[in-house]
Amino acid sequence: MKNLIILLFFACIPFSCFSQNSPRKDEEKSEMKPSKNEDGEWELTVIDTQFDYFLNAVAKPISQYSESYLKTKNTFLVTEWNSYYNSGKYRNIIESGIDYDPRENYGIKFEYKLYQVFAYVSWKYGLKMSGLSGSDAVR
Repeated sequence: MKNLIILLFFACIPFSCFSQNSPRKDEEKSEMKPSKNEDGEWELTVIDTQFDYFLNAVAKPISQYSESYLKTKNTFLVTEWNSYYNSGKYRNIIESGIDYDPRENYGIKFEYKLYQVFAYVSWKYGLKMSGLSGSDAVR
């Protein structure tokens, strides 16, 4: 009887080593996706409470930028952001990828807010992103 219990114990050890969580599927990836509001304008929601403070007190005003400048910068910054996300680099800061189509006309308000998200992450966490202009990265 004692030998049977020991045999069962050793037989169960390999099963206790298997992972209990199933791996995440590609369609379950966490991504920030732009959405349209009721007026048909593109909208970006940022859930960090300090972001509004940054936007109102620290960030340059929207009048300092052109839409084409912001679109060019955002295209580059989104690519850099997504490469960090996919590689797992800065995993404590970058928790999701960004679904951004540079061919889509999002409008200057959306482009400005997205650009300021990158400036905010640089300002708050010190994350250096090569697509940010020097004056926006360090303020």
